[in-house]
Amino acid sequence: MDRIQLDELARRLLESLPGGVRTLKRDLETNFRAVLRANLARLDLVTRDEFDAQTRVLERTRAKLETLEAQVAVLEGRVSGGDG
Repeated sequence: MDRIQLDELARRLLESLPGGVRTLKRDLETNFRAVLRANLARLDLVTRDEFDAQTRVLERTRAKLETLEAQVAVLEGRVSGGDG
């Protein structure tokens, strides 16, 4: 999660608080960011770019697998056709 998204999430949390609590805005904002960063750091997250790259790799791998499966089916057909 990038800094802008983290700041937006902290801002939303702050806005959800009752008016009287908002007077502690600066402290709460700092604490929200610290807690969010600490908890997000523990998660096994990847960037969107990395996710997209892995998706493309998976798509290519699936296409290759389908090609190989078709080739195996043809070869198996030849073998079983030759046995009969």
